[in-house]
Amino acid sequence: MKSSTIYLAASIAAPSLVSAHGFVTGVKVNNGAWTAGSDPVWYYYASGTAPATAGWDALNQDIGFVEPSRYGTADIACHKSATVGKNFINAKAGDTLTFYWNTWADSHKGPAINYIAPYGTSANNLKWSKISQSSIVSGTTWVTDQMFSNNFTLSTTIPRNLKAGDYVIRHEIIALHGAQNVGGAQNYPQCLNLRVSGSGSVSPTNGVPGTSLYQASEQGIVFNLYTGYSSYPYPGPALWTAAN
Repeated sequence: MKSSTIYLAASIAAPSLVSAHGFVTGVKVNNGAWTAGSDPVWYYYASGTAPATAGWDALNQDIGFVEPSRYGTADIACHKSATVGKNFINAKAGDTLTFYWNTWADSHKGPAINYIAPYGTSANNLKWSKISQSSIVSGTTWVTDQMFSNNFTLSTTIPRNLKAGDYVIRHEIIALHGAQNVGGAQNYPQCLNLRVSGSGSVSPTNGVPGTSLYQASEQGIVFNLYTGYSSYPYPGPALWTAAN
């Protein structure tokens, strides 16, 4: 439990921390066991005293985003200057993971995309396979709009035939409120360590490094929310379905 002193210090040092955008506070497995994610206030603890979590710590104390100009860097993998988490989410292949965001802005409509990579300790070396994606629910209602009636949560299912082992799961929202212009999309990647058990036999193959996930000018990164649309072109690699 973080002390009020830590929160006060964080609020003074970074006023936008309590009012902007969002981050994943933790994950529930099948709506049961809770595992904490990385709280950006980790930065304000004395060295070596921040709580251990499954989330990757990043320099996102403004609760901000990774801009398209950073797509060619490791920042797009797990957020800015991210370092590996110490704990793991424990789950079985086929389980449902529910990601709890601290908050979200209703103007920040966009897709939620989930990737998995074999475990590693450097964001730059992780190879990502896309396991799920969701966007438009109906009309102009997006999956991000549903967060407000679902306690700021989004969910995905671990592929049921995924081989047991250690992984990193990358949960991301791409906010499109400024994406009508190249460079206007906002990526909010959140990485957490995941330990999978079960009898699955399929390992991810042909994963994509973070630096190759997106291009600043591709469809889905450039998208106009303010003109008529009936579909959304997902950016990034195709879904990996071999373990489904």
